[in-house]
Amino acid sequence: MKRVALAEVKDHLSEYLRDAAEEEVVITRHGRPAGVLIGFATEDDWFDFRLENDPRFLARVARARAGLAAGGGIPWEDVQAGTDPEAAEFRASDKPAARVPRRAGRGK
Repeated sequence: MKRVALAEVKDHLSEYLRDAAEEEVVITRHGRPAGVLIGFATEDDWFDFRLENDPRFLARVARARAGLAAGGGIPWEDVQAGTDPEAAEFRASDKPAARVPRRAGRGK
């Protein structure tokens, strides 16, 4: 983790943004932490960051964990064996729908 004064970041933002793709850059004001510059090396990193910080996603994960803790879910062994009716239904519905070609001159 790199610590840099705000004035330095303002003068060399693009350089610190590149550095932030590798490690967090803590921006200080009067020697105290004031913010963090986080960079993304790839689009996937950006997507992961958004997902990990989305309150709706985090709430959904918490609900799923609570359901599993309460005894819900499908045992992994049943999924592997294909004996669970819900798992079989999932496999059947997982197939992509057939695509119907559009006619020329219709649509956008």
